[in-house]
Amino acid sequence: MNDRMLMTLSPDGATRTDFVCRPEKAADARDAVSTFVAMLNPKPTAHVVQNLLLLVSELVTNAVRHAGAVTALWLTADRTSVQVRITDPSPARPQDRTPDLTGRNGGFGWPMVQRLAQEVTVRDAADGGKVILATVPR
Repeated sequence: MNDRMLMTLSPDGATRTDFVCRPEKAADARDAVSTFVAMLNPKPTAHVVQNLLLLVSELVTNAVRHAGAVTALWLTADRTSVQVRITDPSPARPQDRTPDLTGRNGGFGWPMVQRLAQEVTVRDAADGGKVILATVPR
């Protein structure tokens, strides 16, 4: 997994921290989140970190399962929130499905993402895939 950390100053002087990687599985994405939040100051609360870990796990699992891959995972933090942006090669939008209580067909991930995030948007990517942006309050 190739990754890079970026720190930038916005026009108002606030620091924004970005972390970019391309995880192949949910465990890689959780490692990226852990590395990312360890570098933030002030650190997010344990509750926020747990929400981020679960949210990223679900988004990466869904991208691998339904689109075949993750083309990028971009984590961004500012004073008020952490944004998770994930891109994949499929233009198909996430669909709400009735959860399968037998555990065979899933249906739990997308509703969980929507509950964990303050805001979730899906848009078309320039390369024909899609971008999902989820914002979690810091």
